[in-house]
Amino acid sequence: MRALITGGCGFIGTNTALRFAELGYHVIALDDLSRPRVTDNRRRLESLANIECIQADIRDADRLARIFQQVRPDVVVHLAAQVAVTTSVRDPRFDFEVNALGTFNVLEAIRQHCPEAVLINSSTNKVYGGLDDLEVHETETRYSLPACPHGIPETRPLDFHSPYGCSKGAADQYVLDYARIYGLRSVSLRQSCIYGPHQYGMEDQGWLAWMALAHTEGRQITLYGTGKQVRDVLFVDDLIDCYLAVVERIDDVAGEAFNIGGGPENTTSLIEYLALLAELTGRTPITRTAPPRPGDQKVYISDIRKATDRLGWRPKIGVGEGVARMLDWLNRIHVAV
Repeated sequence: MRALITGGCGFIGTNTALRFAELGYHVIALDDLSRPRVTDNRRRLESLANIECIQADIRDADRLARIFQQVRPDVVVHLAAQVAVTTSVRDPRFDFEVNALGTFNVLEAIRQHCPEAVLINSSTNKVYGGLDDLEVHETETRYSLPACPHGIPETRPLDFHSPYGCSKGAADQYVLDYARIYGLRSVSLRQSCIYGPHQYGMEDQGWLAWMALAHTEGRQITLYGTGKQVRDVLFVDDLIDCYLAVVERIDDVAGEAFNIGGGPENTTSLIEYLALLAELTGRTPITRTAPPRPGDQKVYISDIRKATDRLGWRPKIGVGEGVARMLDWLNRIHVAV
């Protein structure tokens, strides 16, 4: 079995490649290597006999088609993306070309060269927009949505805010439509905040790792807005369990979208996360405040009941355990450096 992972040297890509290789797949990690420190991940992957890395850009349709024609993967995990709302606002054309056109190129490469492949598309909770019609309650440390005790379901109308929401939303819908029109075995997973080893993060994306790394190095952390913004968070090992469940059940779930995150049992606000970092490290994080950023949802929690019902999947690793594991990895790479 051959698995091709776009964005394969990124955080989720590296963890996915390692797990699939462990299960006996021959893994092709395709990445343009543009993000900081992905070369560290590439070296880790290339140390294993059944993983090969290919430097390529998903915006290059001809090159992508040649790679898919040569590899003919059985499973494609599409993770390559422009990942930050702030970047999309600053450079919407680049955001569109990577997320919308890049995903279209992946779909066409599969349709033309390996139409039986399973395609798992990494989508986002941002397809639901700002959720502005829902009443938000405020407590001392967090916001909540009383009308959605189980979180936001897949039946929620799509409402793309920001260029990033538009580009990822377009990609999400193309993936579902290619299942309808061309019979591709494709699924779109609308992922919430994923975290874990091999993640370095940036201030505007991958915030759990970013804050943990900044705290580890004694740097200042900026809280945008009140710090009461809430997300459900999912440890990366649980996410990959979900990918494997999709592969196993693809004949029953092709053409569907699933909200994938920690769900109501695995949530944190920024304030609460900083308190957890202090508890786990014995040091209080250094912080400052700044105005809210555009397009930032006050609350997003995934309703994961459909995934539990249809995929037999649910998270196993709680927030405290997951963050402790991530901190342990960060400490080990600092010792190695």
